[in-house]
Amino acid sequence: MTDQSEAVDSLIQDMLHGLRLALNMKVSFISEFAQKKRMFRYVDADEDFRPIDVGDGDPLGESYCSRIVDGELPELMRDARLNPIALTIPATTSLPVVAHLSVPIRFSQGEVYGTLCCFSNQIVDTLADKDLAILRLFSDFVGKILEPRVHLARERQNLRQRIQSVIDDARFTIHYQPIFRIQDHELVGHEALTRFMAEPVRSPDQWFDEAIDIGLNVQLELAVIRRILADLHRFPSGTYVSINISPETILRGDIQNHFVGVPHHRIVLEVTEHASVGDYDMISRMLEPLRSLGVRVAVDDAGSGYASFRHILRLKPDIIKLDASLIHQIDKDPGSRALAAAIVRFAEQTDCIVVAEGVETKSELAVLLALDINKAQGYLLGRPQPL
Repeated sequence: MTDQSEAVDSLIQDMLHGLRLALNMKVSFISEFAQKKRMFRYVDADEDFRPIDVGDGDPLGESYCSRIVDGELPELMRDARLNPIALTIPATTSLPVVAHLSVPIRFSQGEVYGTLCCFSNQIVDTLADKDLAILRLFSDFVGKILEPRVHLARERQNLRQRIQSVIDDARFTIHYQPIFRIQDHELVGHEALTRFMAEPVRSPDQWFDEAIDIGLNVQLELAVIRRILADLHRFPSGTYVSINISPETILRGDIQNHFVGVPHHRIVLEVTEHASVGDYDMISRMLEPLRSLGVRVAVDDAGSGYASFRHILRLKPDIIKLDASLIHQIDKDPGSRALAAAIVRFAEQTDCIVVAEGVETKSELAVLLALDINKAQGYLLGRPQPL
C-alpha cells in the first residue's frame, strides 16, 4: 500500500511540474479544503520563486481558491491586480500573484476536495480558455485518484476516534467464564472476556482487530486489564483470573508496572496470537519478572494451528488451553481425540496444566475425563457473565 501511495504521489508531482512548465507559470499546486483552511498538499515551484510549500495552510476565506469555487473570482486571470476582489486578498500584492488559473477538484458525488491552481508573479498574456480546459482535465484526473485515498483516510480517522472513545470512556464490560476442575466440579478460575457497548454492534474480535489496524490495540488491552484487575478482589480466594494479552503489549517492556499491588499467584496471562511471533526470547524476558512473582502463563488456542504449537514450545507455558475447535465433537472425531491425547502427554512431560475450552455436551466432557483432562470451560459448565 505504501509503494502504491508513493507511486501516486510521484505521478501527481510530475503532472504538476509538466503543467506549470506548459503554462509558463511559476507555481502549481493542489490544495485541500479542510477545517476551514486551505492546505497545500502538492506543490511544484520555480527555483527563484517558491512562496508556498507542502503542508503550509491559511484560512480558507482569505484564499483565491474558495472565492473561485464560490464564483466570486474568475478561474482565469492574466493579471489578478486588475480585479477589485482579488486586490482585497493580501497575497495579490505581497507575493505578488499576477497571472492565475484555478479550477475545483471534485469527487464523484460533487464534493469539492480543493483546487488545482497555477500562478505567476508576472503577466502571462498567452493564457487562454484552452489552458483552462487542460486544467479541468487534470483536475478530473486528480479527483479520481485522490477520492479513494481521502475516503479511506476519513474512515480510519473515524475508526480511530471510535476506538479512542471506547478507551477513554471505558465503553466495555468484562464477562467472566468459569473454569472448573471437572472431576469434582470445583471452581478453579475464570477467563475474562471483553464485551463492547459502543456502536456499531460487532464481535470483540472485530473491535480488537480494528484497534490493531490503527495502532491502538495496546492502549485498548491495557484499559481492559486495568478493569479486570479492579475486579479481582471480588472473586473467591483460591481462584484465578485468566487475562488475554498480546505479544505486542508484553513487548512494551513495562507490563509488570500494571500488576503492582495485586496477588500475582491469582493471575494467568493468556498469550493470544494467531500468527508466528518474531522474538520469543524477548517475550520470555519481559514475562520473567512477573513469572518470578507467581504470575502464570497460558498459551491459548492449542490445536487450532501451527502458531499455537510454536508458542507452546518457545514460551514454555504453565497452562495449555485446548481450542474449542478441537473440543467440538471430540467424542465423534478420532483425529481430535488423538491430537488432544498427544497434547496431554506433552503437558505431563513438561509439567503443564491442560484446560479444555468450548465444552458444550456431556459426551465431550466424558471424553475429556477419559483423556485425563480435568479442567475445562464452556457453555455446558457456565456461560460468560458480568459480575
